[in-house]
Amino acid sequence: MATSAPGANRPLSPHLQVYRMLFTMLMSIVHRITGAALYFGTLLMVIWLLAAASGPDAYNAVTDLYGSFLGRLVLFGFTWALMHHMLGGIRHFIWDTGRGLDKVGRNFLARATLIGSVSLTLLLWIIGYAVR
Repeated sequence: MATSAPGANRPLSPHLQVYRMLFTMLMSIVHRITGAALYFGTLLMVIWLLAAASGPDAYNAVTDLYGSFLGRLVLFGFTWALMHHMLGGIRHFIWDTGRGLDKVGRNFLARATLIGSVSLTLLLWIIGYAVR
């Protein structure tokens, strides 16, 4: 087995301190976070479906919880995470076709993902309240 001298000068991999945070890097991190958040949001949906299958008392309890201010705030965040992750997936699909890989295209798609996710979330909630 090869051994190295204790004071050998080896190249070190760059760490986060070396890189300047770019908007596309931030959107990549947010894409991963929203993916994890969707897991927990799916659990909320499973709870709602189980309550619906359990009877009117359980369903009313879960509906009251989800209808509270905190419940609606969590559902709004879940909706945004769903929209953001979906648009992030579309962005990656566009990149897979070989388009939007230049600096301008990357930044445009990253900003479009953020603006589109916020816009779609607001639009869905406005339509939801209008239909309600």
